[in-house]
Amino acid sequence: MDIDTPLPLLGGLTPAQFMRRHWQRKPLLVRNAVPGMKPLLDRAALFDLAGQEGVESRLVSLGQRGWQLRRGPFTRRALPAAAQPRWTLLVQGVDLHVEAAHDLLQQFAFVPQARVDDLMASWASDGGGVGPHFDSYDVFLLQAQGRRRWRWGRQKDLALREGLPLKILDRFEPEDDQVLEPGDMLYLPPRYAHDGIAEGECQTYSIGFRAPARGALARELLERLADDAAEVAGEALYADPRQAAVADAGRIPPELRAFAADALQRALRDPLAIDRALGESLSEPKANVWFEAGPVPRRLRGIVLDRRTRMLYDERHVFVNGESWRAAGADARLMRRLADHRRLDAADVERASEAARELLLAWCEAGWAHGATA
Repeated sequence: MDIDTPLPLLGGLTPAQFMRRHWQRKPLLVRNAVPGMKPLLDRAALFDLAGQEGVESRLVSLGQRGWQLRRGPFTRRALPAAAQPRWTLLVQGVDLHVEAAHDLLQQFAFVPQARVDDLMASWASDGGGVGPHFDSYDVFLLQAQGRRRWRWGRQKDLALREGLPLKILDRFEPEDDQVLEPGDMLYLPPRYAHDGIAEGECQTYSIGFRAPARGALARELLERLADDAAEVAGEALYADPRQAAVADAGRIPPELRAFAADALQRALRDPLAIDRALGESLSEPKANVWFEAGPVPRRLRGIVLDRRTRMLYDERHVFVNGESWRAAGADARLMRRLADHRRLDAADVERASEAARELLLAWCEAGWAHGATA
């Protein structure tokens, strides 16, 4: 993506300008960000998707019993009538199941793929919403169908109401109030309070981003590093030929503590091990994602990544769906191109080494990518 070309999606800003001026700083409301916007799925198709196993969905309603939350999958009979007011169906990861949603998500490729989470579809009846709340991550709210009134503000009081199944702000103090129509989009940085209410039947797409917590990320990396710890740190056994007799047998010897600290430092000393663990972690698909084995082309005439595949890279590795490979030279440049653009044409594939082509074919066999046959 050319980050210096103005985009209607960003209200005429270039991606570079948007990231510098707005990303994690201040909201941006863009009218007609996606000209001629139409919903990617009609009501019936979205409801059907919410009924499938492996699709994360939630039903939020506000009625005489207050706020209610249920989790899917949902049969059509389990959902309220479309004419019933004040209910919302939320369907996560629509980009994993619908090619058009995946394509829409690629319009936001000016943000690193390692940060991209998914596209969530929100269908609401008149008056539907999920209450005033805040997110801990950046979000683009794209109106796909109908009208939704958004109110938002950067308030300091983020206390939540007690006793509710949803994280709803106790005291909401909006600073802006706008109605979004199809094609309009609102960007909000993390922790901006917001509330969206449907004015008639509507659909909104939320493009959300991953924001790993430091502690959770450390735990994930340490778990991955542990698999290679013995090889990296070595198999030397602790020895204490100078250990004297002790009167306090329960005390851990300082020398043993130093041996343990050295073992841990050795396990963490290799920067490639940390890089590899990070890339594998960030490229790991969600738990509800699975791939079906695909046909192996006799000859590749181009290749495209499956929409569910997560592919990343660093200076020495490429990462695909939680696995890693060392890469250098022309093959590394080719793999980085595939990760950036999610496809290679026939001329690109012809330039790949025999080993790289075999790897691409293996990815096709695993269902991670798809190729054209001669």
